[in-house]
Amino acid sequence: MTAIVNLRGQLLIAGPKLFDPNFRRTVVLIGEHNDDGAIGVGLNRSSDVAVREAAPVLAPLVGEDDAIFLGGPVQPQAAVVLAEFDDPGVAGLVAFDSIGFLLGDVPAEAASGIRKARVFAGYAGWGEGQLEQELEEDSWILEAATPEDVFTADPDGLWTAILRRKGPAYRLLSTMPFDPSLN
Repeated sequence: MTAIVNLRGQLLIAGPKLFDPNFRRTVVLIGEHNDDGAIGVGLNRSSDVAVREAAPVLAPLVGEDDAIFLGGPVQPQAAVVLAEFDDPGVAGLVAFDSIGFLLGDVPAEAASGIRKARVFAGYAGWGEGQLEQELEEDSWILEAATPEDVFTADPDGLWTAILRRKGPAYRLLSTMPFDPSLN
């Protein structure tokens, strides 16, 4: 068995062959990837529910009216906090640079060391070898994540923006409608 390439800190951009409604036109940040599988959160699916309404204890970590994002289909009732930290050593799991996840109960003093944060309902997960198989099937396109991607002010436009950033080979794909049959 060959060693896997660790995709922590990478973005998975849903490719044109990925029609699963959980991931269609989704951008996922991989937070952990090892021999047992991978986990991450979808960055570009905000909800209509404010963090202060659904998870008031987490409201001090985000803006007054910030929405909860839909992190993925796994445990959608669980809150996942992704943040940019002054000290990444405080993060329970570092994805890249100073961006990481808070794990477990979030202590009240955690807000003081957080520059920015987003709260997600659930996460995306892959079992052993599953993500590698999906990559072989061209379901996903890889790109290194940046803090601007994670905390974009335009989550709805993130999929298109990252594909355009990848250059001319992906420019046409970036214009693909959500449902090509309606074109």
